[in-house]
Amino acid sequence: MVSPAFSAQDQAAMRQAIAASREALAAGDNPFGATLTAPSGGLLFTARNQQNTTRDCTAHAELVLVREASAALGPEALRGATVFASGEPCAMCAGAMFWAGIARVVYAASQDDIAQALGGPQLATPCAELLAQARPPVAVQGGLLRDEAAAALRGA
Repeated sequence: MVSPAFSAQDQAAMRQAIAASREALAAGDNPFGATLTAPSGGLLFTARNQQNTTRDCTAHAELVLVREASAALGPEALRGATVFASGEPCAMCAGAMFWAGIARVVYAASQDDIAQALGGPQLATPCAELLAQARPPVAVQGGLLRDEAAAALRGA
């Protein structure tokens, strides 16, 4: 689902997530990053993928973000917040964000972009389709700074 209604704050948060994806790649991990913002829009936390460096197949950027932000800020900080993800979240990450109380997910590169850049296994249920089943609802928007994120996926 793509929405043209992104604010300057949204763009800044996504650029942080994309920067974290480049940091992940430089560290030897998969190129994904995520940023958490408060319902008011203020930046709260940024995390990157850590699958290779931690030898944890669940250490996707969004899951690391949920774990670390919850530990550092308390679980109440996540309720009603927004996650900006450099790549469309997988089903595991979408579930974690739902259970954490995230109200909005914004991603840059789509699952198709990720598949084209990286190949490999895919859990190809679109994030918006999965979270459309959530109660309470989770808003999902895609395509914010897609080209920048796709370039980061390719290591460019």
